[in-house]
Amino acid sequence: MEKKRTYGNGNSRNDFESLKLFVVIPAYQCEKTIETVISRIPKFISKIVVVDDKSPDNLIDIINRFKKVDKRLVLLSHQTNQGVGAATLTGYKYSLENGADYIIKMDSDDQMDPEYIIPLIKPLIDHQADYVKGNRYLYLKQISKMPFIRRIGNFVLSILAKMASGYWNVFDFTNGFTAINSRIIKFLDFSKIDKRYFFENSLLVELGLEKACVMDIYVPVIYKDEKSNLSEADSLLRFPFMLFSGMVRRIFIQYIVRDFNASTLFLLMGLLLTTFGLIFGINHWWISSQTGVAATTGQVMIAFLPFFLGIQFLLQFLILDINNVPKEPRIRYL
Repeated sequence: MEKKRTYGNGNSRNDFESLKLFVVIPAYQCEKTIETVISRIPKFISKIVVVDDKSPDNLIDIINRFKKVDKRLVLLSHQTNQGVGAATLTGYKYSLENGADYIIKMDSDDQMDPEYIIPLIKPLIDHQADYVKGNRYLYLKQISKMPFIRRIGNFVLSILAKMASGYWNVFDFTNGFTAINSRIIKFLDFSKIDKRYFFENSLLVELGLEKACVMDIYVPVIYKDEKSNLSEADSLLRFPFMLFSGMVRRIFIQYIVRDFNASTLFLLMGLLLTTFGLIFGINHWWISSQTGVAATTGQVMIAFLPFFLGIQFLLQFLILDINNVPKEPRIRYL
């Protein structure tokens, strides 16, 4: 008799087959890879939802032909190109309407190994997290395979995304291999989630506002010759501004609208003192440069001390914000 293969804390494939697991694949210009991606998805997946984002190639014909072979396959189509985020949200909506328990999001470029679906959904099933995402940075061997420009871009954006989302415990925020508990999706405001390449980052900002527990797991990526539709230079120019906007919104809602605590006090005092010290110092530097009269010791101290104390307050706020990362899945309380 064949021994039943187990995963993690004793879960077998039969355990996963009892759940309604949906895979959502936003698809655009992927006629060369989509069939391979679909054919590799495990049999215990209930539905494979391919969302055609007005792809100009033969994607629809390929999917319609493949549907005759795999009855799990569902094709949804946009009338206009709306972006990877919009396509994913369309897949989320369909999955919710059809009773999905957990939703896995994969890209259509065949760079994600479907065998890692099980490690992705296990923390959700075991009620250890509300949202699980892949991380390519956990092993040096995998990092070395990543194109250098992409490595630098992802690193910089991940640091900024930590500040924007409040999830200081995860990394590789642009990774598109994710799994989410469908019950937490119902609390998200889709209108606040970016519809294009900023999707993963803005989704994490919204999850942070809902106090969802997010977890990283190692997921390798197979880099091929495909050219990304997203320019690294373009993302480095646009994403920081979008992340800054997300950070301001998160901090305002989390520490002022919903609560007022020690973190709020440290933040406000830090901003007030650093702003005062900076403006006072710049103003007197300008006066000195125009008049040729050096600033007095007292003027220098009045500029320096508030600025220094403000930095200390902001660092204390940062420490408290890092310690405020959600550690318990919200789904346990729903």
